[in-house]
Amino acid sequence: MFRSRAKEEKAPAADKALVTDSKQPRHPEAPKGRPTPKRSQAQSQRRSVANTSMTRKEAARRQREERRAALERQRQALASGDERYLPVRDKGPVRRFARDFVDSRFNIAEWFLPMAVVILVLSMVQVPALQNTALLLWLIVIVLIVLDSVVSGFRLKKRLNERFPAENKRGAVAYALMRSLQMRRLRLPKPQVKRGERP
Repeated sequence: MFRSRAKEEKAPAADKALVTDSKQPRHPEAPKGRPTPKRSQAQSQRRSVANTSMTRKEAARRQREERRAALERQRQALASGDERYLPVRDKGPVRRFARDFVDSRFNIAEWFLPMAVVILVLSMVQVPALQNTALLLWLIVIVLIVLDSVVSGFRLKKRLNERFPAENKRGAVAYALMRSLQMRRLRLPKPQVKRGERP
């Protein structure tokens, strides 16, 4: 009785749209026949559809394989010096020059570990003369390493400023000095220059 004429005209159109074949486009005024989902439900449905192609176990297996492949590439790069797959701390021309600078020199610091073992053995012998000799050797080694490291650090800093004036050189000297403490054959990335060769 109180219904408007417009609603009465819309109702038959909606009924017709429901009866029509599903292949035909739905009438814009016809009801959907289902409630509109909440945004959170719609997003979770989209995620579930996107992730149905790979199970959790398969995704974990693929991540393990990718990690293993990346580690293998990195290991080969550390042996060959390939810049593309080196760790971030070893990448860049500044770090490469610092490595070459250290590897081309004879560094007293690289003999620190062997000398420390010898001094330790001498200090354990219960002979006062040998213990005093070990203590003296220990002091001499420490002083020589400090002096050699200071000289190397100044020379490297000067060469870096000459060769790479616009590059970021932060931490390169400390990186080189830490490398000089390692024995040459144990250094990673492997040395790419010979002793005495100018980098």
